[in-house]
Amino acid sequence: MTLHSLPAQNATAGPASAGKAAPLSGRRLLRQRAGRQHHAGPLTYVLLVVMAVLSIFPLYWTMVAASTDNTRVSQTPPPFLPGPNLFNNLARAWDEAAMGKAMVNSLIVAGVIALSTVLFATLAGFAFAKLRFKGRNALLMLVIGTMLVPPQLGVVPLFMMMAELGWSQQLPAVIFPTLVSAVGVFFMRQYLSEALPDELVEAGRVDGAHSLRIFFSIVLPVARPAMAVLFMITFVHAWNDFFWPFVVLDMTNPTVPVALTQLSAGYVRDQSLIMAGALLGTLPLLAMFVVFGRQIVSGIMAGAVKG
Repeated sequence: MTLHSLPAQNATAGPASAGKAAPLSGRRLLRQRAGRQHHAGPLTYVLLVVMAVLSIFPLYWTMVAASTDNTRVSQTPPPFLPGPNLFNNLARAWDEAAMGKAMVNSLIVAGVIALSTVLFATLAGFAFAKLRFKGRNALLMLVIGTMLVPPQLGVVPLFMMMAELGWSQQLPAVIFPTLVSAVGVFFMRQYLSEALPDELVEAGRVDGAHSLRIFFSIVLPVARPAMAVLFMITFVHAWNDFFWPFVVLDMTNPTVPVALTQLSAGYVRDQSLIMAGALLGTLPLLAMFVVFGRQIVSGIMAGAVKG
C-alpha cells in the first residue's frame, strides 16, 4: 500500500513543485540572457572596416599630398604613400598664410559663437518647450521660418550694419551676427520636450523658484548631453565658415579659411602647399575630437537612458 502510494504522491507533487520552480528558472534564464554579450556577424565587421577606411582616406590623402611636391601630386597615377616634404611644406604654409594669428582668431570666433549659441539656444528651447505664454507657437514658427531664408540675402544689409558700427575688418563683425542659430533653438526645444519632465518644472515652481533658477538648477543638468553635441556642431561650423569672414575680414586679420586663400594665389597653384595648410587647419578639430569625443558620446548615452 505504501509502495503503490509513493508514485502517486510524487506524481501529484511533481507539477506543483515544477510550477514553483519555473519562475526561478525563468529568472535565471533572463539573467543569463541579460549578461550575455551579443557578437556581430562578419558582414558587420566588413561594413565597419569599409566605412572607417572611407572616412579616414580624405585625411590620409591630404597628408600624402602635403608631404610631396607639386609635380608629384599632379602625376598620374598620384602617389599613395607619404613623401619626405611634410614638415617643410607645413612650415611654408604656416609662414605664408600667417596661420598662427589665423588659428587664434578662429579659436576666439568659434569658441565665442559655440558658447553663446549653446546658452541662448538652451534658454529659448526651454521657453518654447516648457513655458506657457501667448504667441508661443507663432513665435516658434517664425524662428523655424528663418531657416528657410538663404543667408546670402542678408549679406549686403549686414555688411552695411557692421560698417556703421565700426566693426568692419574686426572679429566682432563675425561673432555677433551668429551668436544664436534657429537650428540650435529648434534642436534644444525638441530635446527638452522629451527629456525634461513637466513634474520637475512644477516641483521647482512649488518650491518658489523662478524661471532662471529652474533653468540653472534643473534644466542645465538635464540638457547637458544635447548641449555638448550642439557645442561641437556649432564649433566645427564656425571654424570652417568661409563666406561671411571672407566678406567682412581682410588678410591682416583672417580666420583659418580666409588665411588659406593666400596659399592659392598666383598663376600656378602649389597643391602640396594648399594641402599642407588644409592639414594645419584640420589638426585643432581632430585634437578636440580626440580629447572630448569620449565625454560627448558618454553624455549622449547617459541622456538616452531613461530611469
